[in-house]
Amino acid sequence: VQLQASGGGTVQAGGSRRLSCVASTRIFSSHVMGWFRQAPGKEREFVGLIRWGVGRVYYSDSVRGRFTISRSAAENAMYLQMDSLKSEDTAVYYCGRALAFATAPSQYAYWGQGTQVTVSS
Repeated sequence: VQLQASGGGTVQAGGSRRLSCVASTRIFSSHVMGWFRQAPGKEREFVGLIRWGVGRVYYSDSVRGRFTISRSAAENAMYLQMDSLKSEDTAVYYCGRALAFATAPSQYAYWGQGTQVTVSS
C-alpha cells in the first residue's frame, strides 16, 4: 500500500489549505485513515482521523472546529481542509492507515511521505 500526500505549501495566518491523501489500493470499510503532523524538533502529533466505513471523524483539541476531514471512496482519497490557520499549525503533515481507531502513530502501519505546510504570520 502506498499513500501519497499532497497539497502543502505556504499560506498566511488565517488562511486555508486543503491536503489530499490518495491510496494506491482500495481502502476498506474496516480501515481508519488518519492525519498527523510533525514540527521540527517535536514528535509526530495526531491531528484527526476518519473511520472509513461509517465516515465518522475525530479531531484533536488543537484543530477541532478549524480542520475538516472528508473522504472519497471512489477515489480512494482522504482530504484535510484546514481553515483559520495559525503559525503553530506549521509542520509536515502525514497521512496514515490503521486497522482500528487509533491516535498513536505506532498503530498506523502505512504512511504517506508527508507534505510541508508553512503558515506565515
